[in-house]
Order: sequence, then structure tokens, then C-alpha cells
Amino acid sequence: MTDFDPGESASIVSVTDRVRPLALGMGVSSVHFLGERACFVGAEENVAVVDADGDISQVAVHGGAILCSVSDGKRIVTGGDDGKVNALSAKGEVTTLATDAKRRWIDSVALHPDGAFAWSAGKTAFVRSGKAEEKSFDAPSTVGGLAFAPKGLRLAVAHYNGVTLWFPNMAAKPEFLEWAGSHLAVTFSPDNKFLVTAMHEPALHGWRLADNRHMRMSGYPGRVRSMSWSAGGKGLATSGADTVIVWPFASKDGPMGKEPAMLAPLQTKVTVVACHPKNDILACGYGDGTVLMVRLEDGAEILVRRNVGTPVAALAWNAKGTLLAFSAEDGDGGLLEL
Repeated sequence: MTDFDPGESASIVSVTDRVRPLALGMGVSSVHFLGERACFVGAEENVAVVDADGDISQVAVHGGAILCSVSDGKRIVTGGDDGKVNALSAKGEVTTLATDAKRRWIDSVALHPDGAFAWSAGKTAFVRSGKAEEKSFDAPSTVGGLAFAPKGLRLAVAHYNGVTLWFPNMAAKPEFLEWAGSHLAVTFSPDNKFLVTAMHEPALHGWRLADNRHMRMSGYPGRVRSMSWSAGGKGLATSGADTVIVWPFASKDGPMGKEPAMLAPLQTKVTVVACHPKNDILACGYGDGTVLMVRLEDGAEILVRRNVGTPVAALAWNAKGTLLAFSAEDGDGGLLEL
């Protein structure tokens, strides 16, 4: 395929001429917004900060590979193979939040709305909140992913054969949600009623937290590496197939007994998804470099970037939903103002 082929929807709307191209000059793994600035997290050492005029500045945040990143819109917290948890502020200042005593790789990081943060190294998860002392929890196996619940200080620690729900500030024994297999990325629904993991096998697994009832979410041809909740948490959009799979979460049963929506099919896999913060729209990137915007209601598509090679690695909206930033793995990026 030499150019974008929308199949039957040949009249697809294109906004490619409105995209500000960005030559980031480095491999990119993710992107976050700090205010109106798009911050592209590199695979090694640097974050590329792009201002409103499209000017790019490189900020060194680690002394080696950047293994994970998360943002709350005020700061970006990263983990590196240098054993450090660092934070990049909106002013461009880098501070070290924690250093692993054994200089182990920092495999995952998580941020809580009240400023608490968590990280993992090997089998151990750590939490620090406000002026409280650092707390740690040893999982039964290597930590695959971390996520804070939207309410209360509760941390989900994904690992082999399930997820542990840990309350760092309580003496209560952590709650264990069991399901065979290796659990990696983990996410709470915005209403705090469901927990979903992306597994090492091509599947998701979910629990309804009121009664820990299982939700099998399988049928993917590939591993799910990207998940994003729609505005209001009514749906969970995911990568892992040649369409965007959107699981319904509007009812008390979530996706149990329901089929997911399948949007924006292409002859290549979806690599990353990002739902709009306010409207029922999502952006999705593909293995051939295509970027689309898709309306959840009817699947209508808008072409943002043509298929020009390497897989799309990073997608993010600013908090207002007026800017969309994206980049392919090789650092060929763009910024779209809506």
C-alpha cells in the first residue's frame, strides 16, 4: 500500500494539511501535555517539549533509557533504567523524586490526583504521598503495571496470576483478584466500579469491584498495549486488532454479555488509542503510520496522518481537547489544533 486506503469510505474527510509537522529527532515512546505544551517522551534520556509556535526543546530527564511515564497535566513522572523516578514540571524543571536503593530498573509509575505517586522495581511497589513516609509492598512476582483508584488512596498492582489492591495507609491485608496468566497494564474505570488489565496473552481481563465478578474480554489477534477511557467512562477503547475495539461500560454489568464496538478498520493493527477528554471522539494510530480521528457514535473518520511508514507510538489530547499530538516510533510527529 503506497498511500492511505480508506476502503469504501473514499470520501473520508482529511485534515492532514492542518497538521504542524514536528521533526523530533529521536525515538518516541509516549506523549503528554503540560498545559498547552506537548511533551514527547523519548526512548532514551530526553523529553522533547513543543511550544505553541512549534519550537522544540530537548530536556534531559534520565541518564539512560526511559522505561515508563505518566502525567496528570501538571507534571510528567518518568522511570528509567538508571534506577530513578524523575518529574518534569511545566516550567521545564527536572527533579528526582526517588532513587532505587539497588539501582534497579523502574518498570512502572502511577500518579494520584492528590499528588501521591507510585513506582515499581522488580517485585516491589512503592508509594509516597504528601509528607507521609514511603510505603512498599512486595508482590508475589514482578510488577507488570500500577494504577491508582480515582477515589481514596488505593493502588492496583498487576502481576502474574492477578492483581493486588493495596491500601498503603491502612493496616488491612491487601485484596487479591485472581486470574491465571501474566497481567501487565492496569486501569480503573473513572467511576471506580471496574478494574481492567491488559494481559501478556492477546486479551484483557476485568473485574467488577462490587463483587469481584470476572469479565473476560478476549478475541484479540495481538497483545493490547494501549487502553483509553472515553469521556465519562462509558467505553474503554483499546489497540491490539486491525480495528479499534471499544468495550461498553455504561451499565452496572459493564461489558458482561455484550459485544464490543469495532471502529475504523484498516489492513494494519491499531497501535495506540487516545479518547478525547470531553467529547465522544477518539484518536487512533496504526502500525503503518496512519492516524485517524473517529466519532464513537457512528464510526465516522477523519484522516489526520497518512500511512508513511513506521508505527504510531504516541497520541495525546490536551486537557481542553483543542490540541492533538502524535508521533511515530522514529520521532516523525505532528500537532493538530482543532
